[in-house]
Amino acid sequence: MRKVIADEWMTLDGVVQSPSYPDEDATGGFRHGGWHARYLEDLSMRWVIENVRGAGGYLLGRGTYEIFAAHWPTAPQEQQVLAEPLNRLPKYVASTTLEEPLGWPNSTLLRGDVGAAVRALKAEEGRDLHVIGSPGLVQSLLALGLLDELRVMIDPLVVGGGKRLFRDDGAHRALRLADSQVTSTGAVIATYAVAGD
Repeated sequence: MRKVIADEWMTLDGVVQSPSYPDEDATGGFRHGGWHARYLEDLSMRWVIENVRGAGGYLLGRGTYEIFAAHWPTAPQEQQVLAEPLNRLPKYVASTTLEEPLGWPNSTLLRGDVGAAVRALKAEEGRDLHVIGSPGLVQSLLALGLLDELRVMIDPLVVGGGKRLFRDDGAHRALRLADSQVTSTGAVIATYAVAGD
């Protein structure tokens, strides 16, 4: 049985919205897009590359899928270390609004009950599935008990609002720290195993 692992860039106050570019996702009037770039350095780039290249496939929400599908198929040469696995490996997309066929090769729409679809994918042989970005999907998988591990790079800044990784739902979810490192920019890279209630 393979694991489902979430890979996230997050601010200290839990925001995951629009980390890469100023205009990546301005929904809700978010004005701090591109907050993450200044915290990338050698250690964190190795971490990103290892996560992307170590996956057996990717679980994506609609928003992340659309951003990735618009960029990675035509990514420049210097980004091919990430583009190659992202383009080649299977992508499973959770969406109620997209229709097949999906435009990005090796992409499949998860139809019907997302929980049942992910359970079936977890039961398959192969390398682990990674969720990149996709905070709504991560929240759903966590609530359904389908997330096994959370890998976060927590940047030392507060943006005061935006899409957060964790819902304000009063649920108690225990995590166990499996690994942590501090980067030269002051960001913390941490791996948490989901420990149950």
